[in-house]
Order: sequence, then structure tokens, then C-alpha cells
Amino acid sequence: MAQRRSLSQRRAALEAEWTRRVPGVPGPDAIRAPAELARPDALDSAVAQSWARSLRTVDPARDHAPGDAVDVRTRWAESPLRTPVLELADQLRAVADGSGFVAAVTDESGTILWSYGGPVMRRRAEQVNFAPGGRWDEPHMGTNALSLALRTERPHTVFSAEHLVAALHGWVCYCAPIHGTDGRQLGVLDLSTAWDRAHPLAMSTAMALASAIEARVRPAAPGARLRCLGGAELVRAGRPVRLRPRHLEILTLLALEPEGFTHERLHFAVYGDRPVGTSTLKSEMSYLRRATDGEISSRVYRLAHPPACDAVELLAALEAGDTGAAVELYRGPLLPGSDTPGIVTWRDHLEVAIRTAVLSSPDPGHALRYGEFAPDDIAVHEHALHLLAPGDTRRAIAAARLHSALRD
Repeated sequence: MAQRRSLSQRRAALEAEWTRRVPGVPGPDAIRAPAELARPDALDSAVAQSWARSLRTVDPARDHAPGDAVDVRTRWAESPLRTPVLELADQLRAVADGSGFVAAVTDESGTILWSYGGPVMRRRAEQVNFAPGGRWDEPHMGTNALSLALRTERPHTVFSAEHLVAALHGWVCYCAPIHGTDGRQLGVLDLSTAWDRAHPLAMSTAMALASAIEARVRPAAPGARLRCLGGAELVRAGRPVRLRPRHLEILTLLALEPEGFTHERLHFAVYGDRPVGTSTLKSEMSYLRRATDGEISSRVYRLAHPPACDAVELLAALEAGDTGAAVELYRGPLLPGSDTPGIVTWRDHLEVAIRTAVLSSPDPGHALRYGEFAPDDIAVHEHALHLLAPGDTRRAIAAARLHSALRD
């Protein structure tokens, strides 16, 4: 009770100071704190300076953050934070569920790439576009913990009316920056909740989670991305690298098993029981090592700096139980034209895992998305139809796919 009274008093003082410094804008629910409660010392200097900057570009009366929910899918797929966040998804969800928070991760521009919260807090967050695609940097959304952490590269807490935008006065946010192995800021981790649930330990939790993400960030070959779902291509610095199918198969195996292969184990994964001499694989690896600028170690075949890889990200999403992220990544089977034993094994593993996840999901969107790349899967199309409400226009898509699958 005493803590809540203290929080209420602090909130009232901040509301009054906000009223004094931001004239002409109604506070939350059109309630403005009496001016006599204003206490200039209640406002942190970093917050005051941010208000001054933010007022040049942000309307304090705006009701939500701007954003692009479509482009964020590509940005998230290519983000170096994706795999670490998905690996820690269970822990992030447990913190959010257990403490009534919304957890979010942004990129270096302040765009939210991933978020999670319980039903009540998620609905509140979505009302202000505190969701994937929302822009929360200072020029777009004014003073908030995300924008301060991005600007200063230090942890920040922003409580209630310390937010410039009035629609955020009911929140408290705790943010910690996330850095890559080279020290570059990659984004920010945010934990947000209602102002009356503020707790000093929340910042320690945010910092610990940000550190855990940093520890899992793996250096990637500059600008390199390996696509092996539904096709095969290695791109570096925006340009495709010319490789034979065999080399793409080997790269895929090395990406999926980052601990690496002995010569004998990789030989079996590539050739199986076929009578192929050991020198053949050595020749292939020499060529591949040159093509990747020496990225492959020799004693144990391992990628020194693994490229971003859609199949690896799909696996991480499935292991984290994030079916939505998995179906967004899926573009078809792993290297569909390959009969290489190791690839066939991984292909079957991924197909069973994602199909099971889709058929277990109560979200019809997952079945519809996966169904784009599984035209013959009758069970998936039936599952989509079962989940879609009678008036949902998407039923036409699922029904057409089911009809085609049954006819074939």
C-alpha cells in the first residue's frame, strides 16, 4: 500500500510538471494535474532534454506510434537478434507472464521486431502500436525508455508522465541496449507494464535479459545470407555467390550443425554408403573454403562465421514454440531437389516439426500461411477450414486449396 501511495504521489508530481511544460495538450483521460503540484526536481535531466528535442517533431497528443508491419517481417528475418531472441523466448515469455509485462525487442532504428505479452497487456500495447513494426525512436514517438536507451546506449526507466506522449502516461518502461560482438548497438530490450506495477527489480531483469541476448549473438559473415528453404542461394553483400549444388548442400549442413563435422561424419552425410573416395570430399571442401574466403576450419569442418540462414532460424523458431515466426520463414522444403543423405534427414526433421506445430496451432493464419507451400497437404487445408469462422473470407482460399488437393 505504501509503495502504491509513493508511486501515485510521484505520478501526480510528474503529471503536474508535464502540464506546466507541455501546455495546450490534455493529459490522459483529459485530466490535468493541478499546477501547484509541479516539482521541477521531479524531472530527470535526461528526460527534460529529451522533451525539448522531441517537441520539435512529435505531437504529445498522438495516440499511437507510426510504423510498417509489413516491412518488419523482412527486417526481423535478417536481424542478428532473431536467433538469440528465439532461443530465449521461453524465458522472455515467463518474465512477461509472471510479472504482467509486455516484452519487446527493437532494431537499431527503434522499430519493434518482436514482442510478447499476456492478453490484457498485449491489447493495451497494441492500442499504442507497441507491437512489431512500431517506430519508437525519439523523432517518431518522443521521450520513452526505448528512445533514451537508443540515444545514450545506457539502460533507462521512464515512468508515467515522463513520457512526452500523453497516451503513455499509464505506463512504466524499463530498457537496456543490446550490443553485438563488435560493440555496435543492435537494438534494445524493453519490459513495459502499468505504472502502478513499477518495481526497482524490473530494470535488473531487463539488463540481465539483454546481456543473455548479447551472449548469444553470433558473428555472421559480412552481409552473408544462406537461403535453403524452397531453393538454394548464398548471397554476400547483396550479390549471389556462384556455387554448385553440392557446395550449397555442404554449407547447409554446416549451418544447421554449428558444432561441426569430422571428416568421416561429413563424408557419410554427403555421400552415404556410396563408394566415394575421401579425396573427393577434401577437394569439395577446398573449393568451398576458397569460395567463402576461408570461413571453414579444416581439422573439424565448421563455419567460423556462419551466415544468416533461413533453415537455422526456422529451427530456432520451432524450438522456441514460435509457430508464427516459423511459418513466416517457411518457403518450402529444405533444398527440395537434393537427395544427399544428411539433407534428406534434416528435411524430414523440419517438415515434421513445422507441420506438427501448424496442426497444433489454434490460429488459422498459421495453416493458411503454411498451406501456400504445401498444396497437397489435405490435413492442413482441412485444419484451416475448421478454424476459420463461417463469415471469414479466407475460407475461400482454404476451400480452393482443399478441393485441388483432393482432386489430385
